[in-house]
Amino acid sequence: MHILLVNKLVKPLWIARDPSACSGCRRCELACSMHHEGWMWPEASRVRIFMPFPGLEVPHLCSQCMDYPCVESCPVDALSVDPDYGAVIVDREKCTSCGDCIRACPGSVPYLHPGDNKATICDLCGGEPKCVEVCTEAGYNALTIVNEGPNINRKLYSRDPVDTARDLAVKFFGEKGLEVIE
Repeated sequence: MHILLVNKLVKPLWIARDPSACSGCRRCELACSMHHEGWMWPEASRVRIFMPFPGLEVPHLCSQCMDYPCVESCPVDALSVDPDYGAVIVDREKCTSCGDCIRACPGSVPYLHPGDNKATICDLCGGEPKCVEVCTEAGYNALTIVNEGPNINRKLYSRDPVDTARDLAVKFFGEKGLEVIE
C-alpha cells in the first residue's frame, strides 16, 4: 500500500473547524448530501453535526491526518489519497465494510453509509467543499478552507465529538459545564 508523500500534493486543502462558532444549523450536512447524494439526506453527509447536549453543536469531519491511519488500515486498498487535494478517496467497489478505517481513525470519523454500507469519508468535493461554502455564506465561519502544506497538528482536530463538546461546555458554561455532558 502506498501513500502519497504529502509534500508532493499539488494543492493540499484542509477544512479548519471552529466548534464554538457552529450554530447547529446543519446547512453543511444538507449541502454535502445534496452534492454527493443528489438529495437532502443528512445521514449520508460526509460532515456531521453532533449535539451531545443542547447548545453544543460539534462539526465532525475528516482532518486529513498527515499519516492517514484510515488509508493504512484498509486491508483491501479501498482507500487512497487524492493527489490534488489530499482528501481520502473511497473505492466503493473494493470496500468490504470491515470498519478497520473507522477503528484506525483517532476521531472515528469514517462511517458506514446508510445506503450501501460502504466506508464514507469527506473527499473535499474535488477541491471546492460545499460545507464550507454554505457555512461561510451564512456568516458562521465554523468551517473554513485552509490552503496549506501538511501539518501534524491536523490530527488534533480528529477527535470524538463528545470530547470536543466537553471542552466547549467548559468554555461556555465554566466548570459546571462538565456536569452537563456527563
